[in-house]
Amino acid sequence: MIPAHALDVLAPYPRLLLAVSGGPDSVALMLLCAKWRDQGIPAHAPDIAVATVDHGLRPGSLAEAEQVGAWARRLGFTHHLLTWSGEKPATRIQERARDARYSLLARCARETGAAAVVTAHHADDQAETILFRLTRGSGVAGLAGMAPVAGLDGTALLRPLLGWRKSALIDICAAAGHPFFTDPSNANDAFARARLRKLAPALAEMGLDTDALLRLGARAARADAALDACASELRARALLETTPESARFDAGALRAAPLELLQRVVATEIARLAPQAQIRLDRLERAAAALAAALCAGKTLRLTLGGLILESAPRFLALRPAPRRRTTPPEAGDSS
Repeated sequence: MIPAHALDVLAPYPRLLLAVSGGPDSVALMLLCAKWRDQGIPAHAPDIAVATVDHGLRPGSLAEAEQVGAWARRLGFTHHLLTWSGEKPATRIQERARDARYSLLARCARETGAAAVVTAHHADDQAETILFRLTRGSGVAGLAGMAPVAGLDGTALLRPLLGWRKSALIDICAAAGHPFFTDPSNANDAFARARLRKLAPALAEMGLDTDALLRLGARAARADAALDACASELRARALLETTPESARFDAGALRAAPLELLQRVVATEIARLAPQAQIRLDRLERAAAALAAALCAGKTLRLTLGGLILESAPRFLALRPAPRRRTTPPEAGDSS
């Protein structure tokens, strides 16, 4: 049984929105939260509601979502049924469904005043995520896996069960005599994660089992935190001036820094100045390498990334918004 303190991360939030699909993981989360609330742990329990997303990708999904609503109300929770409407994509279905799901959950949280969305990701999910990212060549941050506390469109995203195995969650459902649904897409070879699951026994024989992947993730998380701390110190030491729209750093302070730290300083500023920018790691790496080479050579370099101009000069590195592209033809005689 999962101890009560597993849910301590939820206590500071006055209102929570549980993401419950109807699978054993999220049903167990709902059961645990009901017990946590009923036993008075903590003394001032948060107000908890449940949300289920109907992706509309297979027959019966709406009926399942409605059944989850009945289960939630039986446990004393308000239930919100969220629908991913409109035409569905033909490619990258799971990725886009996940994005739509998180967007719907974040919007529901804002509309209902929930301070956090809670998901039932567990240790097996974490190991699978680390393996998936390993196959994609992720950096240290990616190999750290999912964080127990993260952000989601201005709302907190909480994963209180990352330290617990899926088998323990199934046991909770069994002990309560509570039914759950099984998603057939989990065994569909059309999806990369399903194919990875089928490779798990062979990988485990070679030593790359769930425990090994979790150790890798924990070590990557420690390394990532250390690198972030060093990058923060470098940023503070090198910063010359900052505004809501720009930043300027001392080139000398950055010149001797390891490339990874320079890259993280640049990434932090891009996230601050252009929070909507989605930049692939390989593009960030190329930009950071080019800036580092220019800094070391004392040359001037200007490049655009994430809607910002990054300019390296002998004495400074600056970031500022790129000019907006002209959307209409210039007037006759306009040579600007």
